[in-house]
Amino acid sequence: MQRKIIWGITMREVIGILSFYFFFSLLYHVVLWYISYYYEENGIWSWINLSDYWFSSGMQYVFFFIASFIIWFLGIYLLKKKSNTYQIAMVVMLIPIVVYIVRQIRYSIIDALGLGRLREAGTIWDLYIPLLFFLIQFGCFFAYRYFIENQRKLIVEGELRQAALKSELTAIKAQLNPHFLYNVFNTINASVPPKQEKTRQLIATLADLFRYQLRASKKELVPLSEEIEFVNKYLELEKARFEERLEIEMDVPIELHSEMVPPMLLQPLVENSVKHGISNSLKGGKISITIFKDEDKLKFEIADTGTGVEDKKSLFGKGVGLSNTQLRLQKMYQSQLEFLDNEPQGLKIRFSL
Repeated sequence: MQRKIIWGITMREVIGILSFYFFFSLLYHVVLWYISYYYEENGIWSWINLSDYWFSSGMQYVFFFIASFIIWFLGIYLLKKKSNTYQIAMVVMLIPIVVYIVRQIRYSIIDALGLGRLREAGTIWDLYIPLLFFLIQFGCFFAYRYFIENQRKLIVEGELRQAALKSELTAIKAQLNPHFLYNVFNTINASVPPKQEKTRQLIATLADLFRYQLRASKKELVPLSEEIEFVNKYLELEKARFEERLEIEMDVPIELHSEMVPPMLLQPLVENSVKHGISNSLKGGKISITIFKDEDKLKFEIADTGTGVEDKKSLFGKGVGLSNTQLRLQKMYQSQLEFLDNEPQGLKIRFSL
């Protein structure tokens, strides 16, 4: 019932719309039956006879449905990137125009078929009733959409609270005196023979990673240059592990280095590319990080030429890194991760701030 059929509309919503129209068309049928005094001739239960339902209220509400689809398509679907206020104003403006045009088309068809309809002063009811009906319908639509959006926000906020609680518990469990940790690194570094300079460098790089994580955990935003430096150090360690199997390409214009971004945002995505892309390939591959400015948005692309991922939704179930990054993007920027197939192979992750 929650599966989307077309244009983001679910089966439950389709059934709801059809039920809404059937109820009002049946109500209109009963009103016509009452004002025509059919109950005097055929009895109080004669309204149940739907033999003339199609040629009276049924056919009229088919035209209503066509009109409502036109209003929805022009005033809501085509303007889905606009604000609710803008959409509501457009719908209110479209309703009388579309109602009038559809009424004239319906009159032409009815007259051509030789069927009965309201005439002269009575035609005003064929404007008033549809106007009232569409105001109720689209009022219910915007109220329902607000309810759905509010429910989604509550779910996201709940997931964020859970993620924050897990992070706090993890931090408590892993709490360690930073000075002790750095002293351990220094002790290990000092014990390494001078000839093993590469090992010394790797230990120093690992210490820098811990130092940045500690510092970044206390900040909401950091300069992009610091994030890039952190990712580079992480990739240095991975490069030492994969050697020639790992190729790295970084494309970040210098003028973007001062942009402020959330800390520890790129590393989980790069780690995903290494873990699920490069490490699974015998010949290895290349990881490309591209950052650019498009109008007022900062765009990020992390691509690898690894084995790729067929079921991209399953990526969120393989660890907390991607899930937490997705929640942070939704909460802070109303953005989300986009997973695409890379060319000629591999996975590409996109997002914007």
